[in-house]
Amino acid sequence: MSFSNPKDLSKPRLEIRLHRLRGETLADVVSNYNRTLRFSESDPSRDEDRSETHSKKQDEGPRPYPRKAYKCKTEVYEQEGSQTDSEEEDRGPGPSSDPAYECETEVDEQEGSQHDSQEEDRGPGPSHDQAYECETDVESQDENERDDDEDDDNESIAGHESATDVDEQDEDLGDDSHNEEDIEEDQPEELELSERASVYPDTFSSKNGEIVWSIAERNELRCLRSSPHQPVGPTLEAREGARDILSSFLLFFTSNVERLILLASNHQSAGSASKPMDEIDLRAYVGLLILAGVYRSRGEALASLWEPECGRAIFRATMSLKTFYRRSVMLRFDDRETRASRSATDKLAAFREVWEEWCDRLPKLYNIGSEVTVDERVVPFKGRCSFKQYIPNKPAKYGLKLWVACDARTSYAWRVQPYMGKPTSGGREKNLGSRVVLDLVQGLEHRHVTCDNFFTSYPLATELLKHNNTLLGTIRSNKPELPPELTSVRGREVFSSRFAFTDVATLVSYVPRKNRNVLLLSTRHSTVEICHERKNKKPRIILDYNGTKGGVDNLDKLLATYSCRRMTKRWPMAMFHNVIDVSAYNAYVIWRETHPDWMPGKRNRRRLFLEQLGKDLIRPLILRRKGVPRTKDAYDLMVSMRGDSRIAADGKRKRCQICPRSKDAKTRTSCKGCGKYICGGCTVPLCPVCSERGDGDSDSDPAVTACGVKRSNL
Repeated sequence: MSFSNPKDLSKPRLEIRLHRLRGETLADVVSNYNRTLRFSESDPSRDEDRSETHSKKQDEGPRPYPRKAYKCKTEVYEQEGSQTDSEEEDRGPGPSSDPAYECETEVDEQEGSQHDSQEEDRGPGPSHDQAYECETDVESQDENERDDDEDDDNESIAGHESATDVDEQDEDLGDDSHNEEDIEEDQPEELELSERASVYPDTFSSKNGEIVWSIAERNELRCLRSSPHQPVGPTLEAREGARDILSSFLLFFTSNVERLILLASNHQSAGSASKPMDEIDLRAYVGLLILAGVYRSRGEALASLWEPECGRAIFRATMSLKTFYRRSVMLRFDDRETRASRSATDKLAAFREVWEEWCDRLPKLYNIGSEVTVDERVVPFKGRCSFKQYIPNKPAKYGLKLWVACDARTSYAWRVQPYMGKPTSGGREKNLGSRVVLDLVQGLEHRHVTCDNFFTSYPLATELLKHNNTLLGTIRSNKPELPPELTSVRGREVFSSRFAFTDVATLVSYVPRKNRNVLLLSTRHSTVEICHERKNKKPRIILDYNGTKGGVDNLDKLLATYSCRRMTKRWPMAMFHNVIDVSAYNAYVIWRETHPDWMPGKRNRRRLFLEQLGKDLIRPLILRRKGVPRTKDAYDLMVSMRGDSRIAADGKRKRCQICPRSKDAKTRTSCKGCGKYICGGCTVPLCPVCSERGDGDSDSDPAVTACGVKRSNL
């Protein structure tokens, strides 16, 4: 049954496995295989010897076959099939007649003294060498060699038992063996401590090597302990000026702001057919914008607001749609003739004067609290503007960026600064975040400033401490003043925290989820405080940051709820709408704190405040308006807001009974005394006191009839 072609092998998997095991060529394996077969056929007595050897080994117990050899023999038996089973029945329990087994024996015998020397070096224990594992499962050809192999196998079994039954040997060794085991167990703990010391040292060096962080807690700052009492809330000027809702708004939208707008707007419309705009017209225009925001009509077309059937009657009662369009077109905020020269150095030249006048009023009317939030907000705008920004993570991705410092409790906008983009000189401004924070909190002391990772830095924290202000905020991991030991998250558990301290600041690294950490820098906290009662085990620094970080974001949300902005292509108009929104909200904060008893149980107090503010702004124009709206709802609203001697008739429009018939003046107003229909030109307004005197008082003025009508019109 010999063959010379490797392709004729009936067991290729076995030969490939032996080839990999011994590192020999496939031709050598085939030759050894043929030689083994010939040797087995020429010496049939080997079967009987191997049967006896196999029976002896069964009496001694199972042999601990090495894993690879046992797997190899199992695959051989599976491949042999029924032929191998029949041969085993004839030859007995020993596997001596297996060709693959004899092939393996021949391979081991060819190894010679090299394997014997390896066995002596290995000792009685089980070896991991693959060749030695195969050799321990092979019987020699004669009796003497078989006895030697059995002795080696017994020693191998004994070594295996000694490796598995360590506990039984320790009992026999006594106290000395236990001491040695304790020493061996202490060594991994010492190594672990040394590794921890190398990973978590007592001090950390920053990336730039200029700052040394320590795990030792620092002393609490004394600058805030001795802070004097700071008045919080509206100033004395605001408390005296907030007599009603309208006066609260006019604290911000002052007469100087109105004067600048009227001068620029009337200068723009000079020479046109439009009538000049006065203070009453401007306030009525602003009032309609506020009412449009209250009614959530920001995205609604203006034509639908003035529609007779589905529109709002208050818009038609105030002014016509054509007049509102005319006011929007003529509205300006600077001198257009000199704008080109000013825009060369100032990108906000078209709105600068009004902006500066308005911004100066914000800090003068409110004493900001101890918690100050600094953040950015975006005024939505998609038109053409040189400093328009694109911020993808904002609700309005395109717009005008503003830096805002507000009170963390009330979201009062205390100071606002526009971002003009890159400087006109060229290049990018360095340390922009630090410069913005220092500008916005200028003049403040003993305050806790909260900001996000765009602003937070170690130099900013030290600079704020010079003015007795603390800093709390998230910080980016690429800052050079941070130690690498706290920025790394490898091997850290979820909800774990690490702290580092310097003389002025505290740094914490918190892991909210796997492979993700949050870094916070604080000059307000000086100890390690972790809320263990919470499931996420957040440090106290993070809880304080979450409580004060949302001042500007809350302002953004509130302004967007009842915003008065309209679609426009001019960025000064977008800034003007923002001025109205912020002024109305700040006025609401002052009115609420100066009048705490005003509608205490209402949850929509701000909407009611804005609605009343809009009506107060448009009332002077309604009282002065000569034209009467044609729709009944608008007319009834006008009459109810005027409250003078004119009343609504049966709802029909009739010709004025005082004017000539050729004039054909239609009206819905009738006289309170005689009931005649009179137009607006034939009406003399009377105060409530004079209206109650009756007809006899008309004799004092010969130009007025008993029914209150001018005699010249009769």
